[in-house]
Amino acid sequence: ASFSMRGYALDNRFNYRRDGLPINAETAISLDNKERVDLLRGTSGIQAGTSAPGGVVDFVVKRPRGDQKSFLLGYTQSGSLKAAADIDQTLGSEGQAGLRINASVEKLDPQLRDAQGHRQLLAAAGTLRVSPDTLLEAEVEYSHQSQPSQPGFSLLGGTLPSAGSINPRINLNNQSWTQPVVFDDTTASLRWTQQLDRDWRLQTQAMVQRLTNNDRAAFPLGCSSEDNYQSYCSDGSFDLYDYRSEHEHRTSRAVQTELQGHTQWLGLAHELTAGLLWDDYRGRFGPQAYNWAGVGQIDGSVQVPAAPEAGYTNTNRTERSLEWSLRDVVTLAEPTRLWLGLRHTTLHRDSVNTDGTEPTRSAQAFTTPWLALSQQFTPALMGYASWGQGAESSVVPNLPIYSNAGQGSTHKSRQTELGLKYADDTWAASLTGFDIHRPATRDTGSCDGEGSCMEVSDGNDHHRGLEASLSGHWAGWTLDTGAMWLRARREGSGDTSLNGLAPTNVPRQTLRAALAYALPDWPGLSLQATVLHEGQREVLPDNSLSLPAWTSWGLAARYQWQQGTGTRYTLRAGVDNLFNVRAWKESPYQYDHVYLYPLDPRTFRISLQASL
Repeated sequence: ASFSMRGYALDNRFNYRRDGLPINAETAISLDNKERVDLLRGTSGIQAGTSAPGGVVDFVVKRPRGDQKSFLLGYTQSGSLKAAADIDQTLGSEGQAGLRINASVEKLDPQLRDAQGHRQLLAAAGTLRVSPDTLLEAEVEYSHQSQPSQPGFSLLGGTLPSAGSINPRINLNNQSWTQPVVFDDTTASLRWTQQLDRDWRLQTQAMVQRLTNNDRAAFPLGCSSEDNYQSYCSDGSFDLYDYRSEHEHRTSRAVQTELQGHTQWLGLAHELTAGLLWDDYRGRFGPQAYNWAGVGQIDGSVQVPAAPEAGYTNTNRTERSLEWSLRDVVTLAEPTRLWLGLRHTTLHRDSVNTDGTEPTRSAQAFTTPWLALSQQFTPALMGYASWGQGAESSVVPNLPIYSNAGQGSTHKSRQTELGLKYADDTWAASLTGFDIHRPATRDTGSCDGEGSCMEVSDGNDHHRGLEASLSGHWAGWTLDTGAMWLRARREGSGDTSLNGLAPTNVPRQTLRAALAYALPDWPGLSLQATVLHEGQREVLPDNSLSLPAWTSWGLAARYQWQQGTGTRYTLRAGVDNLFNVRAWKESPYQYDHVYLYPLDPRTFRISLQASL
């Protein structure tokens, strides 16, 4: 999984939820059994004890809803095929139980060369109404995906190559010894909801997630012939490494209890929620290969010998946290509400290399508050203001070069937000302004010998922006849009050369829009046009090089018809990147190295769904 909110890349270990419980997103998350994906923008400390600022992603699992069945067949250029089934069945003489099964198989053959693979999912969710006040819900999911990864392109020397000069179908992970990345994911949860009386409810849920990954790649990194490890060589060659990390095991367990209810206190109405969350994560790994194998070329024409010896250590991690939270929504007057929240977290972390060296251990405790005030101006228009804190925990690497090696610390971000929301029977709109300060760190000292380096707190990453959305439907038309304008800068650093610089790979503005029209003379037929736009983004930390903005268009059609009073059919067809625009989509800066990913070429897709 990979998301960014308000200019901050979300942490795969801490910013993802599944039905509200924390999961590890260092895997391929299947969506076939997900009802929706909630993007909870705002102060992440509201939803999580430790997390990157910007927001949290919550995957909501499909639950039984009634008797219905649907089957889908799909094709995507240049040869991907998918078959899926969603079967929802009421059980019991009085409908007191339900079962929902989702299954899918997929042959993966994208336009990207040398990236063929496959994916499967089998999931079941059940409900049992034990009594009018007691509901028991259980679900289990197994998914498997096997597919080679896609390394990025890069700068050539210090020059940004034209996106039009690079074939976006080339996969640099195309060696004869290349193996797929494999993700196996088994997740199960149990939820018990008890209505205590008319005003109070108790809910307890538990979940376990077991991930097994085989991470492999022919991995391009740097140019030793030019002593440049930030980009590829000027002539298009690069150092190619054989990377393999087999049998990675990640296990997450979580148990949460929440008490929710309404009460009157001091003459005011209160909606109270008190929660307790226990979370345990264990990552267990073996030795890994990361060996120089030879020199590759950006046209993918060069083959080099494998170098699979697993001679490097990995890092085993154990993390345990306990969080308690309290939220209160106070009705000050019928149109005015005060929202208060407090979350206290105790966190224990241990890590050690797989050969037993460089152990670290830290224990931290912190509290993150938040508050908001909302005003219902009219039945359709609401305004609000909020302030809150989030927290991230870090440990200085336990390496001899650091004088403060192994030291743990907590970095608290803070966010202020102002917003307006409007919704009536035809239109929905929102306008939100946000201001986020996130503490930054940097290394000081010569960092060229034992104890010569120290990691210190150093200023803030300051993101300030405006988000807007507009959706509506009228006379056969449907509109759905969203946009963001962002100013992201480094501020307050002791190294004044960093102040005022923008972070890498963060667009200055984004736009997503879709406009659909239902043809009145062709009942069941609708046409849709989409546009995606992302603004300029910085490539290098010193802001000396930028990616230009890009815009991509798409078209889609949907036709629905029914066979008598029985089966309902939906035929969908579409094309993404209609004009086959060549552009650099993004530029992650990882391992002190620039990577460039091209926009996917024009792609056609079609599917047929039957619902009973």
